[in-house]
Amino acid sequence: MTSLQEAKSVVLNYYDSLDSAQSDDELKLCFEKNTPRDYLWRGFHPFGEIKNRDLVILNFWKPFRNSFKCTQRRQDIFFAGKNSLKDEEGIWVVSMGHLLSLFDHEWLGIQPNFKIVMLRYCEFNLVNNGQILQTAFYFDIPHLMSQANQDPFDSQTGSSIVQPGPRTHDGVLFEDANPEESKATLQLINMMISDLGQWENPLPLEEELALSWQDDMLWWGPHGIGSTFTIERYAKQHAGPFRAAFSDRSGTGHIARLAEGHYGGFFGWPNFTARHDGGFMGLPKSDGKIEFKVIDIYRRGEGKLAENWIFIDILSILYQQGIDVLGQNQSMVGG
Repeated sequence: MTSLQEAKSVVLNYYDSLDSAQSDDELKLCFEKNTPRDYLWRGFHPFGEIKNRDLVILNFWKPFRNSFKCTQRRQDIFFAGKNSLKDEEGIWVVSMGHLLSLFDHEWLGIQPNFKIVMLRYCEFNLVNNGQILQTAFYFDIPHLMSQANQDPFDSQTGSSIVQPGPRTHDGVLFEDANPEESKATLQLINMMISDLGQWENPLPLEEELALSWQDDMLWWGPHGIGSTFTIERYAKQHAGPFRAAFSDRSGTGHIARLAEGHYGGFFGWPNFTARHDGGFMGLPKSDGKIEFKVIDIYRRGEGKLAENWIFIDILSILYQQGIDVLGQNQSMVGG
């Protein structure tokens, strides 16, 4: 069975090869070495699920590399762990941070600004026998649009900023962490999911949050919602308004959930569904249930969760309600 160190080495070597590729041939060799032909890749709207490594190159990486130059991978969090979900076993390696680039050519109808941009990303990689079998690569396109002066949103309940890594600056775990710390982090994440999962706890919201969160919690949310600080502001600026806007939430469906040391997280495809009753991002009520594709990354503090970086497919949520953000932007800028 693949060890955590072996899995981390596979992903780090893949990143070195991907980030240093100077030609399409080198890019192809990178994927031939590190992924099988039926490699499964999941990305936020408009990319979706791709089940062929050649199509991943064609549909995502070639256009991306043409548009963004001199890309630097700036990892803030890196860890690995065995998937805790019985139906989805395997070793997953998680990387979170920013891809810093020069935005030099149009991408998805977004016009370049010929300046530095930072694409906020998080990636889960399933590793076995020296190869990456699956990837969930979630990224904040609206935040990129805002950096290129094409912000699709007039306002948001939280603050939109280029987000830092952990307050403790210890999120890159190249060496394996203490298994007991990993176990404690996973237990806390599971408790939080149980407490908050279906929004059915009878406690007042701030008391409910305090069961698993530090008072000075930091919630680093996606562009369109924004980030918040402290339980009080998180309840007022995101959790309260979000719960008020949705009902009939499904159970939680994760593909991977794991932890290492003080860090852990999960992702789904989708994580859950809910019915929009109106008010989310200023939008009216919509018919049918909305799918939410999400990555959550957590840092455990002293006994409670201290920080949460969350990636939500906002473009997909809006597209399901008849709003094509990328199409509208392309029409406005004439791309």
